[in-house]
Amino acid sequence: MRLSRYFLPVLKENPSEAQIVSHRLMLRAGMIKQQAAGIYSWLPMGFKVLKRIEQIVHEEQVRAGHIPLLMPTLQSADLWRESGRYDAYGPEMLRIKDRHDREMLYGPTNEEMITDIFRSHVGSYKDLPLTLYHIQWKFRDEVRPRFGVMRGREFLMKDGYNFDVDKDAALHAYNRHMVSYLRTYERMGLTAIPMRADSGPIGGDDTHEFLVLAQTGESEVFFDDRVTTLTLGDRAVDYDDREAVAAVCEEFTTLYARTDETHDAGLFEAIPEEHRKVARGIEVGQIFYFGTKYSEPMGAVVVNDKGERVPVHMGSHGIGVSRLLGAIIEASHDDKGIIWPEGVTPFHAGIVNLKQGDEAADAACEALYKALAGVGLEALYDDRNDRAGAKFATMDLIGLPWRITVGPRGLAKGVVELTSRRTGESEEMTPEAAVARLVEIYAPHR
Repeated sequence: MRLSRYFLPVLKENPSEAQIVSHRLMLRAGMIKQQAAGIYSWLPMGFKVLKRIEQIVHEEQVRAGHIPLLMPTLQSADLWRESGRYDAYGPEMLRIKDRHDREMLYGPTNEEMITDIFRSHVGSYKDLPLTLYHIQWKFRDEVRPRFGVMRGREFLMKDGYNFDVDKDAALHAYNRHMVSYLRTYERMGLTAIPMRADSGPIGGDDTHEFLVLAQTGESEVFFDDRVTTLTLGDRAVDYDDREAVAAVCEEFTTLYARTDETHDAGLFEAIPEEHRKVARGIEVGQIFYFGTKYSEPMGAVVVNDKGERVPVHMGSHGIGVSRLLGAIIEASHDDKGIIWPEGVTPFHAGIVNLKQGDEAADAACEALYKALAGVGLEALYDDRNDRAGAKFATMDLIGLPWRITVGPRGLAKGVVELTSRRTGESEEMTPEAAVARLVEIYAPHR
């Protein structure tokens, strides 16, 4: 994409309404525009990152054996009355009536609807296990929406639901989700710690939240800092192997890590002092096992291998897709702007032409732009007739991981400059070598 033809309404000054880094930088980088309290339009740059995050979530869900579908944003109030949650959910639920005076709601979550789908089509244990998920917009009428996409009213969420014949099978689904979430966050360049948490209005006894450490986090967290060094890396995990999946979960949850709702001061004090940490965290996902909480009152039953009709055991699993974008920025930025991890960057590299209109520089930039496209890498080419300083400032603000700088002096020596946004380190090399280097860098992310 040529920047002269792109829609990137960057701001030079910090917006007065932005209280945290991610909100400020998303507005300044032209990624979002507020339309109402807690409701945003996603402008092209923000939308590109949102879709990259969504794609990673999809890929890891499918890898874990989960099946995508799509449910509507509007739901019937009758389903929620069946489960007993319609009146219990509270004022965060946006309740509406259609033209026929039927009571509807803008879905804050989908346990009732997915249970209705299941009970309509599944009746035998032979069809289990089954996990269905979708990525859909949700609405929760926050009393005080703030912090941009971190605490908005409308948000994009992946919510998945497992159906199993008994508790043991459902707990394997719980563990499978934990591993898939850990891999998802790692691909986005995040260290997300699974922490024992409170189930809230979803219900159930077993639940973990995934939190990214950040000073602006809304939750106070207590943890053994050795948990932050754990990583899946390139380990291959067979999601059908219960023992292997359980072992990974045990590895990531044995060390103490709790949100303030479930914090146990006694257990925390038993941690060696040098590893005992208190910080703030941003919730980016949560998994639940809630047994027959929804299946029993809503009649989601199957015939088991003994011929008995039994309610299925269920769990739900959510990832805040739009919230993740803000969390990544909170975890990865400096005083110049955003620093995108390679896995979610909107463009793989930026090309800066130091002397627009110079025949050699223009030709070299065009050749680089086409060469990167030829190997499947998307570049943002700053072809504006502007000062070099302004071009560098824009690239630093929007945070592309790599920048190729092209100018007459370098070209006279046959080189361009490849710069890392994260470290600031630069290296001179031929244009061909720069392209090859970027192919090497992005190979693990493709």
